[in-house]
Amino acid sequence: MKAAVVGPGALGCLFAARLAEGGVNVTLVDYKPDRAKRLQAKGVVVESAAGSTTAKPPVTVGIPPRQDLIIVLVKSHATAALEFPPETPVLSLQNGLGNIEALCSSVGSARVLAGVTSEAAHELEEGRVRHAAASLTTIGSWTSCPPNHAAEILRKGGFAVEITDAPGQTIWEKASINAGINPLTALLDVPNGKLLDIREARELMRDLVVEATKVAATEGYRFGASLVEKAEETCRESAENISSMLQDVRKRKRTEIDALSGEIMRRGQIAALPTPRTRMIWQLVKGLEQR
Repeated sequence: MKAAVVGPGALGCLFAARLAEGGVNVTLVDYKPDRAKRLQAKGVVVESAAGSTTAKPPVTVGIPPRQDLIIVLVKSHATAALEFPPETPVLSLQNGLGNIEALCSSVGSARVLAGVTSEAAHELEEGRVRHAAASLTTIGSWTSCPPNHAAEILRKGGFAVEITDAPGQTIWEKASINAGINPLTALLDVPNGKLLDIREARELMRDLVVEATKVAATEGYRFGASLVEKAEETCRESAENISSMLQDVRKRKRTEIDALSGEIMRRGQIAALPTPRTRMIWQLVKGLEQR
């Protein structure tokens, strides 16, 4: 089995390391030659409650040809610039909305697998990540690409994988939850669990999730369980985790706010559905980015 993991962030390093440990012939793909050289030399370190492990997958600047699977874990704003070799299935496990549409424009919908992962990891330093919580990864075919082989590859890395017939629903569910959690952790500079301890933050998180689910409904998505309750459960289960958006704010890097609150706001406008709290949060995080 051969797989390429595109993006050397916290989740990219976690997936590359775990797949390498599971016997998959995995390559980690970076776009910065200097960082790629450093990662190649020192490897990827994953820390968890069980201890620390080091993996040394090959690190390249471009995506190598003749892979069985390409796993995309770059930030949403970088998706459209990626270049892929022909024929290989492409699986997005990215945050936010709009990534799948960008990949379909690039490689065609018949090669695209879509999914989400609830694995919680944050970057301690370059090539060193903390695996805060293991959880489920859900994938499915966007149109006609078979997902079973991709699921088999992920399971070789020890990941719990579920196949869904409705990946769009799964992506909207996670985006709605993340739109409530991630921006607030970034603005308040707190780990996920702290949102439950601050009454006003908890109330605003609920309001943001409700706005997102209303926009999802305009695209035909309905959720069997309360996403507000799921958001609070996520905060409890990943209480110590530092969200990817907060990690980016602390490093003064561009966040994925446009793919979360920005996309929800944009799609709400198309449907003539006001999203005032989402708009406010988007404006505040954009302000943080421009400090």
